[in-house]
Amino acid sequence: MRCKRVISAILAGTMALSLAACGKTAETGNDTAKTAEEGKASAAKENELVIWTLADDLEDFAEKYQEETGVTVHTTVIPPEEYPTKVQTALLAEETEPDIIVGEPQMLEDFFEQGFFEDLDQFGAQDYADQIVDYVWEVGQDAEGVQRAISYQITPAGFYYRRDIAQEVFGTEDPEEIAKLFADYPTILETAQTLKAAGYRIFASDAETQYFAGDSAWVVDGKLNVAQARHDYMDLCVELYQQDLTAYAAQWATPWYMAMGGEVPILTAETQWGTDDLNVWDSEAFKAATADYERTEVFAYGLPAWGVITMRDNMGDTSGKWGVCSGPAYGFGGGTYIGISSKSERKELAWDFLKFATLNEDTANWWIEKSDGDTVSLISAIEAHKDDENAVYGGQKLYAFWLEQAEGIDYSKVTRYDKAINDAWGNAISAVKTGEKTKEEAISEFYDVIESTYPDITVER
Repeated sequence: MRCKRVISAILAGTMALSLAACGKTAETGNDTAKTAEEGKASAAKENELVIWTLADDLEDFAEKYQEETGVTVHTTVIPPEEYPTKVQTALLAEETEPDIIVGEPQMLEDFFEQGFFEDLDQFGAQDYADQIVDYVWEVGQDAEGVQRAISYQITPAGFYYRRDIAQEVFGTEDPEEIAKLFADYPTILETAQTLKAAGYRIFASDAETQYFAGDSAWVVDGKLNVAQARHDYMDLCVELYQQDLTAYAAQWATPWYMAMGGEVPILTAETQWGTDDLNVWDSEAFKAATADYERTEVFAYGLPAWGVITMRDNMGDTSGKWGVCSGPAYGFGGGTYIGISSKSERKELAWDFLKFATLNEDTANWWIEKSDGDTVSLISAIEAHKDDENAVYGGQKLYAFWLEQAEGIDYSKVTRYDKAINDAWGNAISAVKTGEKTKEEAISEFYDVIESTYPDITVER
């Protein structure tokens, strides 16, 4: 009996141990399954990229990259005015997403100084230095020469002009000959007067020269540098405004776009931004309100290379009648520069995307066709398309033209102070042209603004 009890106890103990063992095995199995699921999630996350951008273009690049690699790409387009704050908030909070961030030229220096953009040289970026147009490569470097961003496009500026008007008024439509009509600020004024006498207006607005506002650095060796060209530019803007040499079509408003396609109502200095009875932001209302206005046609627009697309989409019946020529100075405007967030945990994958978008000739050729006119920064792709004729612009070989203009840009003349100083100088010009202040008064106030805004800059009046 005692023996049975002992055996029973042994069996019970064995069963308990077996049950315990089974329980432990089952628990280990659950842990393994959980770990496997986490591993899959981690692997999936490693095969994803998050992009924050202020340009819609990157949505197209992301879709193309996803198609070719299988990487899941999440793209968020943020309005430019909100973008810097959102990036700053995320990265200062040590957020590991986004992986890819971008910036326009005027944003980059602050972003670089705050440590938001990863060092691309550690991935071998310098191996590609001679493959990208020089000024674009320089824009993407920080103060120490470290590469932190690359753009897929170049954005040199030029004057887009009506070939048919040029032929009628000046007897030629050749871009090199028409460029002579924009050779310097006094010549531009003479050209404007000739066009007005012939019934035309040189520009839709007096803002068309802003990308050619002076071929000099605003700050040299710590001193404010107001070169004579800046004064000449001011004089040009004042005369264009006060002599009614433009159509007074405010940039980006209905009449500004309308003038690309033909006739446009001639507004006044007082009505160019609209009034209670004249809504310049509503095309149908504007057309109805200006049905009886005197009309004209506009000769030229001053825009960067991306203006090829803006113009094309608004030309209508004037398509094929336009050409592009150089201006009085080498200028550029905008551009989307792509970098890797310094907080990203997927930097290698982000670098692969960055190379795909900026350093891959197949991608560049795809983008030239996809965008139907944007000018890429990859030299080999531009040269491959240098003989392409653009029917919208009278068969002109625009890729060759834009590369030539880009090669003339001296980025050493660009300073971190440019946006604020340009804004202050623009305000001075507005005060003079509207008669609010004399030229001397406006310039004196301009000096005051610079001294108060940048006490580290020496201002010699």
